[in-house]
Amino acid sequence: MQSLAPSYWLTRFLILRLLGVVYAIAFLAAINQLIPLIGANGLLPVGDFLRRISDSIGSTSGFFHLPSLFWLDHSDTSLLIVAWLGLLLSLLVIAGFANAIIMALCWFLYMSIVNVGQEWYGYGWEIQLLETGFLAIFLCPLRDWRPFPATPPPKLVIILFQWLICRIMLGAGLIKLRGDEVWRNATALYYHFETQPIPGPLSRWFHFLPHGALKAGIYYNWLAELLAPFFVFWPRKGRPIAGIIIIGLQIILILSGNLSFLNWLTIVPALACFDDDCWSKLLPRRLVQKAASAEANSEPSRAMTITAWSVTILIGLLSIQPVLNMLSPQQIMNTSFDPLNLVNTYGAFGSVGEQRYNIVFEGTATDTTDNAGWKSYPYKALPVALDKRPPQVAPYQPRLDWQMWFAAMSTPDEYPWTVRLIVKLLQNDPGALSLFAANPFPDKPPRYIRAVLYHYSFARPGNPTHQYWTRERLAIWLPPLSADDPRLRSITGG
Repeated sequence: MQSLAPSYWLTRFLILRLLGVVYAIAFLAAINQLIPLIGANGLLPVGDFLRRISDSIGSTSGFFHLPSLFWLDHSDTSLLIVAWLGLLLSLLVIAGFANAIIMALCWFLYMSIVNVGQEWYGYGWEIQLLETGFLAIFLCPLRDWRPFPATPPPKLVIILFQWLICRIMLGAGLIKLRGDEVWRNATALYYHFETQPIPGPLSRWFHFLPHGALKAGIYYNWLAELLAPFFVFWPRKGRPIAGIIIIGLQIILILSGNLSFLNWLTIVPALACFDDDCWSKLLPRRLVQKAASAEANSEPSRAMTITAWSVTILIGLLSIQPVLNMLSPQQIMNTSFDPLNLVNTYGAFGSVGEQRYNIVFEGTATDTTDNAGWKSYPYKALPVALDKRPPQVAPYQPRLDWQMWFAAMSTPDEYPWTVRLIVKLLQNDPGALSLFAANPFPDKPPRYIRAVLYHYSFARPGNPTHQYWTRERLAIWLPPLSADDPRLRSITGG
């Protein structure tokens, strides 16, 4: 497929399909976790959250500040309906059926979840998905949902995707450059693979690579985050090289850890670095021929052109504040500057911890807490058992595990819902238990539960005990609590 001007039929096809995959995984996680996290009986009930906002600024202002369908109804049934509807629409997109209406529904349904998800949805990739999803609305026609519709993808929207990947990568690079000294002296990867939120099956292998290889990884990171972004707008020979470098970094990150769907999502706008001439050399001939046929019979849409110009002007204006933030010595990362999360600022791992701390919930069935037979509640992904290899969970995100990684670097006062979680574990609450990999007390709730802070380190491969981890107990993070403890009355209603 050769043309004087670059065409993006195959690029649009791939962007929408991969975005559909990310949406599907995000909605699937919501189906499985929304009820125990923010349901009526969840750890941070959405009703209480909306009530606080309404009491503070009013429900109408609250809706415009945090647009969400759940202002209308926030029952557990509504939470599941929104999540299931989002998943079904995402599957349509994956199957090749996407138009502006479907993409707008996916975007608003997910925004409805993010805006009431509280700290469970306070991650940079949530607003990144919303910004990416908003642009995707204008990549396809209003009603025609065929894989290759009659109207070409607007070039301006492709440029907006390029602008998005440029800001994502530059933001991540600059926050590291200004942040932790370990990035500037190229030692960050000595620690990152061990101390990252959720290690993966290959994380230990990466951790024990020679220091020279780990330093080379830092230099490649600088190449991808500080140099390649400037080439995404270059002529056709420069853009694919930048895209390959950026996507290469994302693949390394996918292999080396469990960073939710962040890296998969970051690949989506990076695909805009490649036009159809590039894809025609890689994709099946039948797909390339379909795109060529659609291009030959295409009809430019005046409405899509006007809309693309309008969106481009809007994004340009909304980009001013994020760009000023990115250039500022006081740069902040993963922040939205408008209620709809249309243009945001991004960044990741501005600082890298040199020690890994884990909080482990432990229970006992005995009536005493002295030298009791404590049993651990295994997380779905965070390390607990020393002989268990870290699982591959990404692009799926176990949200309790992520919050417990943050909590391990803080105090219980900053994470009061952890006490509510203990209350639920003392009751063998099915919702709370669904957030863990297993229940060590299947027949009868434990008498006491505590939270213990440990220091975890990777065990060297080939060690005699075949362990993946070693650990050292540091402190009691939350003391042993029982269901009749007076300190829990305010939570249990007793």
